[in-house]
Amino acid sequence: MPIRIMIADDHALLRQGIRNVLELEDNFQVIGEAGDGEEVVENIVTLMPDILLLDINMPKMNGLDVIKRVSEQRTKIKIIVLTMHDDENYVIEVVKAGAVGYLLKDIDPGMLVKAIRTVYEGESFIYPSLAKKLFGEINRQHIRNLEASKMVERSKDERLSYREIEVLEMVCKGMSNQEVAKELFLSEKTVKNHLTNIFRKIGVTDRTQAVLYAIKNKLVAIN
Repeated sequence: MPIRIMIADDHALLRQGIRNVLELEDNFQVIGEAGDGEEVVENIVTLMPDILLLDINMPKMNGLDVIKRVSEQRTKIKIIVLTMHDDENYVIEVVKAGAVGYLLKDIDPGMLVKAIRTVYEGESFIYPSLAKKLFGEINRQHIRNLEASKMVERSKDERLSYREIEVLEMVCKGMSNQEVAKELFLSEKTVKNHLTNIFRKIGVTDRTQAVLYAIKNKLVAIN
């Protein structure tokens, strides 16, 4: 099955350039484009892409509002923000709104392809150079609206094990399941099982929320 992708950006030339890159991949299919936020919202449910590549600065309806509207529809569409803004505050806002990926427009084609595949497989992807800045900003802001904070009130048998902390720390450093497995001499299946347990214990549903929670509650040390 091809990965179905929609491109939303107000610059037609940029949309065409992205399409050209993606269509070189055998299992990528660009199924639609949009030049403004309202057009995205009007067509997203009909097209039902797997991945929405979305610019933040969209006319008629900005990207953040688009993310919220798409998230409210409770579809399985995964949103990757593609923007010029390298401010960690933008990352926090779009993640809170429902995006699972954040890329800068000056990335090379290989990273764009990697990000799409990573997000399609159910993981999150944040532009590497933003990761450390993001972690610092989370610590400063002490994000309060994550339900994961309920872990503090849970019984001791629901706390993370030493191994789970190790896995979570590596995820916070941007390591993939495969890289974590190699580092800890585990199978990828075991790593996935650890992540499932971690998500359940801290009350989150994906890697991005887990990272935000871990940094806020100082469960891991990010160098």
